[in-house]
Amino acid sequence: MRLHAVRKLLLAIVGPIGTLGPAGAARWIVPVVCAPLLYVLMLRPIVGLADNGDFLRIMATVGLDYLDPAMSFQDKYFGYFIREYRLTDFGHGGYVSTQIVPVLAAIGLNKLLYSADVFDIRFLAAIYAALLTVALSLIVRANGGNYAAYNIALCALSVLLFADAGYTAYFNSLYGEPVSFLSLLLTVAFALGLARQSRPSLPWLVGYFAAALFLTGAKIQNAPVGVLLALLGLRWVGLRRDIRWRTFALGGSALLLIGSVAMYGFAPNALKRINLYQTVFYGVLKDSPDPRRDLAELGLDPKLAVLAGTNYFTPDTPIPQQSPVLDELFYGKTSHWKVALFYAKHPDRLLDKLETAARHGMTIRPYYLGNYEKSESFPYGAVSDKFNLWSEWKRNRLPNALWFVMAVYAAFFSVVLREWRRAQTPGEKRYAETFACIGFIGAVSFVVPVIGDGEADLGKHLFLFNVCFDAMLASGVLWIVRRLAALPEKWPLAKKVSPG
Repeated sequence: MRLHAVRKLLLAIVGPIGTLGPAGAARWIVPVVCAPLLYVLMLRPIVGLADNGDFLRIMATVGLDYLDPAMSFQDKYFGYFIREYRLTDFGHGGYVSTQIVPVLAAIGLNKLLYSADVFDIRFLAAIYAALLTVALSLIVRANGGNYAAYNIALCALSVLLFADAGYTAYFNSLYGEPVSFLSLLLTVAFALGLARQSRPSLPWLVGYFAAALFLTGAKIQNAPVGVLLALLGLRWVGLRRDIRWRTFALGGSALLLIGSVAMYGFAPNALKRINLYQTVFYGVLKDSPDPRRDLAELGLDPKLAVLAGTNYFTPDTPIPQQSPVLDELFYGKTSHWKVALFYAKHPDRLLDKLETAARHGMTIRPYYLGNYEKSESFPYGAVSDKFNLWSEWKRNRLPNALWFVMAVYAAFFSVVLREWRRAQTPGEKRYAETFACIGFIGAVSFVVPVIGDGEADLGKHLFLFNVCFDAMLASGVLWIVRRLAALPEKWPLAKKVSPG
């Protein structure tokens, strides 16, 4: 009797969802995703992210400025989220990023519905929120299964992990992270859809390459990701034999490769100088046993060792970061390729840096940036606790250690390889390869910040790694649920459902 009562209770709770197939679950997830997004991003106290100094490059490009020209440094940076900006003429900041597209779209929507003079950043958050809802709906639809338990777990994990404020607080900001986050989810959604369609759809192929291009072009550190997505794109060529399909698949892959190279080539020189400085002095030389020897190996003057452990924004350094001395002795004398070669020759040093990265690897949100407007009267730098169950649990409960990252990767790729070997159709193989691509993107996003920017702001620079790592954890849990659901046919949540 007691077991029967538990069974009835479970069915009563999950009944509306448990009887739905992938398409129904995708429709159900829309209002569930929207609820936390509305709660976090739109309702007071509104949650956003304070500027760490990165906003200016996009503001100068799209035509945004501060409402108060006399705003203090303290009010601008780190402590308070700024919701409104003054609209100015279209700028000439020279910043190249696909982030420009959603920001300009938000500005246009703002002018149409709100004001021609003041930009409320919630219009940008609304666009990002809509894209997140679409992405998660497509993932649920493309990844749904034949068991109620699996579909429920898929919907629950999608919302719990990816609607968490650790990710969505970025929506009310001018950082590039939301474009990376959303374009990765959309790329994965379109890839899974293509792999599982009986006759792959051309619009889904176009959607894959469009999302992949947005991901590649969002930030300079995403440039290597475009190469991985281009290789996956080549795998779509064989799914159909018609010329139009193959032309789009080959052309899209070539465009991604070109975009990857162009993203680095078009990066502002000032940004390249900052990254190179931090790569060497706040990366290779930070905690180095012999900075002078390391500099000599990099082909640099050993007297630059006085800058070891400093970053580009460290005040009162022995040699100022913009000094002509550095133009003569440093900038142009080394490169990220030489740094990568240095780490290849000294794997123990690279492992030390990856251990440092792993200590920041389970933290999604930057806790040194405030989440509230100054007008809300919260303390300077206050961090919101709205809808942050996953990000807090991950930060406090999962091991912040390289061994844990490597263990998850080993388990993940062993399952992916198993499923790839068992695949019966080209689509099933591409399905497994899509998950492998997520893992590779995460690995690249774990290593590149160390080689490309040293230990500077590691937690924030590991953002894309966190997205991939969470997707890997979620897919592992779902793989287990799917296998368990297929075992006890009398278990209420193991009930098979129709595709609709």
